Amino acid sequence: MTSRWTGFRSPLAAGIEMFLIHKQALGYHLRTTESALRLLDRFLVEQHVETIEAITPAVLEAFLASRPRIAPHSFNQLLGIVARLFDWLIARDLMPRSPVQVKPRRTTASRLPFLFDPPTARRLLDAAGALPDTRNTPCRGLTYRTIFALLYGLGLRVGEVARLRMKDIDLPRQLLVVRETKFAKSRLVPFGPRIGALVADYLEHQTPRIGPWIDNLPIFSFRKRRPVSPGTISTIFHELVSQLVLSVPAGTRPPCVHSLRHAFAVGTLLHWYRQGVDPGSRLLQLATFMGHVNPRSTAVYLTITTDLLTEASQRFERWAEPLIHQVMP
Repeated sequence: MTSRWTGFRSPLAAGIEMFLIHKQALGYHLRTTESALRLLDRFLVEQHVETIEAITPAVLEAFLASRPRIAPHSFNQLLGIVARLFDWLIARDLMPRSPVQVKPRRTTASRLPFLFDPPTARRLLDAAGALPDTRNTPCRGLTYRTIFALLYGLGLRVGEVARLRMKDIDLPRQLLVVRETKFAKSRLVPFGPRIGALVADYLEHQTPRIGPWIDNLPIFSFRKRRPVSPGTISTIFHELVSQLVLSVPAGTRPPCVHSLRHAFAVGTLLHWYRQGVDPGSRLLQLATFMGHVNPRSTAVYLTITTDLLTEASQRFERWAEPLIHQVMP
């Protein structure tokens, strides 16, 4: 039986609370961070560490050793949270120096994400559209086809699609309002005529079953006007993928529903290359569109593919050709 949480009680208690308040004010979701800092706080109390000066590198090494993390990523995540706390305290003169001396663990090369190209995405949408209705899930095929089209065509997170409500769609202006998503931010997501026609068709088919659309009514719902859950969307996705029998290259992760968002980011970059646009000048726009705090988060999605390498190589050749003619006799 776990003990009831009674608040931070170690010498770092006040500093941890100020750190969390600061991060929360910046819009960060702190579930993982707060959980890790609770573990640190409890460890210091159990080890009878009574002053900040007594938090030595050896104490922190013992704390990390007490929380076994087999995967390097998991260990580095815990280490990073602790290190950021102490860096924050030092920057505000609440500690003289950081006791963090442990180095991050080396991670092996991760597998590449599976990317849906347009033909494969069409196969997925066709399979979704062919889903039969059940007693509890009317308009099942049309619903999931629309959901996966929004994930792939607009790069939305699965939770963002699941939470969409009628007041979030502005068909005349071709805008979606994505409210209170990751980092507690809301944003406007414009869409083109094809997505607009798809959403309008979906709403038209649902109106006889639902009746008048109320502003707060979930767009994607099967019963009791509750939104379809992200977990259910993911389950349907995996069922459809298994039917498609997709070829997953060696060194590539199996497809997941987040792969559709990843494919949107890479597809946008490829489109820019083919249109002669400098991707570096547009990365901030893509980050804003996808709801990222900064372009570094977006860059994680920009996996190098054969098509991207080809486009980049052709662009370099076009740029370098005049120079080559100048230096060659």
